[in-house]
Amino acid sequence: MEFFLKKIYLIQIIFLILLTPAFAFAQKSGGSVKTLVIDAGHGGNDPGATGKKSKEKDIALSVALKLGSLVKQGFPDVKVIYTRNDDRFVELHERSKLANKNKADLFISIHCNSADNKDARGVETWVMGMHKSDINLRVAQKENAAILKEQNYEKNYENFDPNSPDAYIIFSMYQNAYLDQSISFAQKLQEQYRTLVKSPNRGVFQAGFVVLWGCALPSVLTEIGFISNPDEEKFLMSDSGQTAIATSLLNAFREYKYQVEGNVTTSDNKPVATTKSTTPDNKPVATTKSTTPAVSTKAGAVDSTNNKVIFKVQFASSSIDKPLNSSEFSALQNVSKYSENGVFKYCSGEEADLARAKDLLKSIQTKGFRDAFVVAFRGGKRISLTEALKEN
Repeated sequence: MEFFLKKIYLIQIIFLILLTPAFAFAQKSGGSVKTLVIDAGHGGNDPGATGKKSKEKDIALSVALKLGSLVKQGFPDVKVIYTRNDDRFVELHERSKLANKNKADLFISIHCNSADNKDARGVETWVMGMHKSDINLRVAQKENAAILKEQNYEKNYENFDPNSPDAYIIFSMYQNAYLDQSISFAQKLQEQYRTLVKSPNRGVFQAGFVVLWGCALPSVLTEIGFISNPDEEKFLMSDSGQTAIATSLLNAFREYKYQVEGNVTTSDNKPVATTKSTTPDNKPVATTKSTTPAVSTKAGAVDSTNNKVIFKVQFASSSIDKPLNSSEFSALQNVSKYSENGVFKYCSGEEADLARAKDLLKSIQTKGFRDAFVVAFRGGKRISLTEALKEN
């Protein structure tokens, strides 16, 4: 009987996911990054993690406001929205709802980490997905515990229990249309941390965060350091430390915007900092660290013997290897695929210049693939648009 009731409980939550905007196919236009939602974690009666001298809610808010200011200065055309700009508690479902309502293009949630081991330190970034280890599960449980401070959390989350490991089984069925873009931004952010934040780079991870669950757009949650570590707490409390973190976020935003749009400039047309670094990574528990994409050799794939730069439109990604002649792709021509981080990514077209690729992008978006974007290849390997445009 207990097993049966548990199965019913999980099925109810699965139906909740199917009804959320994040699961449904997004209906907003793609190809641009014009609205950014910055989420300062916790707030008000929810202090988050606490150090000897500080609280997570205060540090997260300060970094969020610094980031927003930098984005407004560098990108006057970008609309910046804060889930909170003062010390108050905002329910988690209201944060994602705010992003969806404003048809935002990117959601960044800022948090501080904490551990019983006072020596634990480092920066890491999370995307919505299934946890790969018990450690990842505990991180999600810690952040999701904020819903217990909400007055009607049983109603808001259909009796979802953030402390129950069984409840997280549902996330293995979650299909995020924006997983690829979310991982892309997360990887860019971790690369920026290497340059400006003198702290171990712990990598990119996946887990079931409620605040990301409801977002029908690319979204990440970044842990900017361990408030439980005395040295990192000092760094997190300092103006220089917060500025370094905010600048890392700005630079990652710049690169992501450039990738999505293909061309972007700031008010001064100058980059804030290079993304190159020789700082070695600490070995993470389970990361989605980027590797060279393996391009399919089936019909429509890139000729690996040709070093000419070509552009394609990536319109879908999946953990399941789907055939190129799948009925899902019947509206598209010249379909190819490549794999990266265990995810299969599907593209259409093969253009020699970016302008034609953008025209193709618009055409594909009108066919329902609203989160499609342009990618570049050289010699069968995916390269950044920045690199492609230098050679094109």
